[in-house]
Amino acid sequence: MNTGRRIFYRCWLLVSLASLLLVPWSGARADMSLHAQADRLTRPLAFHFASWELRSLAQKFALSLIAPQRFMSDAQRSRFVWRYLQHVKEAKQLEHEIAEAYADAQGGDPRAATRTQRAELAALRDRLARESLLAEAILGEQVSQTLARGGFGLGGQIFPPVMGKFTPLPYMVILSPRDHIESVYQRSLVTGMTAADQAALEQKIEQALPDYSAYVTAIGGLSAYPAMMLESSDLDWVTDTMAHEWTHHYLLLHPLGWNYDRNPQTRTINETTASLMGEWAGQEIVLRDYGGVRPKVKSLPDPLRASERPSGPSGFDFNKEMYETRLVVDGLLAQGHIAAAERFMELERQEINRHGYHLRRLNQAYFAFHGAYASTPGGAAGKDPLGPAVRELWALSPTPQTFVHTIAAITTLPQLQALDARFCAAASASSR
Repeated sequence: MNTGRRIFYRCWLLVSLASLLLVPWSGARADMSLHAQADRLTRPLAFHFASWELRSLAQKFALSLIAPQRFMSDAQRSRFVWRYLQHVKEAKQLEHEIAEAYADAQGGDPRAATRTQRAELAALRDRLARESLLAEAILGEQVSQTLARGGFGLGGQIFPPVMGKFTPLPYMVILSPRDHIESVYQRSLVTGMTAADQAALEQKIEQALPDYSAYVTAIGGLSAYPAMMLESSDLDWVTDTMAHEWTHHYLLLHPLGWNYDRNPQTRTINETTASLMGEWAGQEIVLRDYGGVRPKVKSLPDPLRASERPSGPSGFDFNKEMYETRLVVDGLLAQGHIAAAERFMELERQEINRHGYHLRRLNQAYFAFHGAYASTPGGAAGKDPLGPAVRELWALSPTPQTFVHTIAAITTLPQLQALDARFCAAASASSR
């Protein structure tokens, strides 16, 4: 069976698994009345995956029949991806220039003023459309090779196959109770929502469900199959995201994946695991495959041991600020001071924005969503012990494959802590 046919059958084998992912993830389902009401409120804006899946898989299958990357050396592959990302950067810059011209037009003709930029952008977009499938295929193979070096797969064959696609991404709506921070509902929404669209939906939900806070946000990736990835010119981010989403695909075959929406602890363990894997694989790919292509590639820190993200130019530390805000909010909510917690979050949002950030909203649902990504200390997770426990297991695991294979079987903090204790005891015994 040729390579293209093997990939084809593997893809279709995974469609049945992907259909589970295409059901919008939501938090604990105990309150089916809440789930039904939220579904009704968000239904007009729900993202429909079926047509996107069929079109994307057909494109991947067509490319796999030719697989032009087979005739390229490793260096040629990396240069092709690097040039593709530079073209993305150029397209983004042209789009910004055109938007600025229309925003600043004062009685002039912005269409005439941007004729050259629009022509260049159209040519670039045509080129990107032709190049994107090959760039995605090369990146997928680079992620696969890195995973194989990390202990995954048999004979270099990674399952599920790594597959991602640059595409406009759905937005996500998250609901949390107002009296504590917990994601109890999530749903994928249509692409291209404006800030006004997001605020209108949040207001609509909170009026109908006054005991819940709502938050609508853009996302960077989604583990449909192929994985949905936001178009970006950032090599570090692209490689990280593709490996991150593959980890979700892998975990779907295990308890940590198929129980994703049944317990908030499970979701945080799952997302933190994927974040650590994405950071590790992304760094490995950048250093191994792009050291001679991208200028000034420097040694990157271990994602486990970086104490905090770098401060901004003004010395303001966003990660630290979010951590401290979360601690205060958790304390106020624990005492039943909901209104005070919400006033505090709004004041903090304004203060953060004065330092050059653009937080549209900061509420319980914001923390419920962002707090699940706990691959680095602090931040929106606050003092949640799940992140440190996942990071400890990563530090104690001899290989990335050992880490993922072990954590894939558990779904709760006590199980995770038991694993940490077992691995720590084994490490102590081996050092004697």
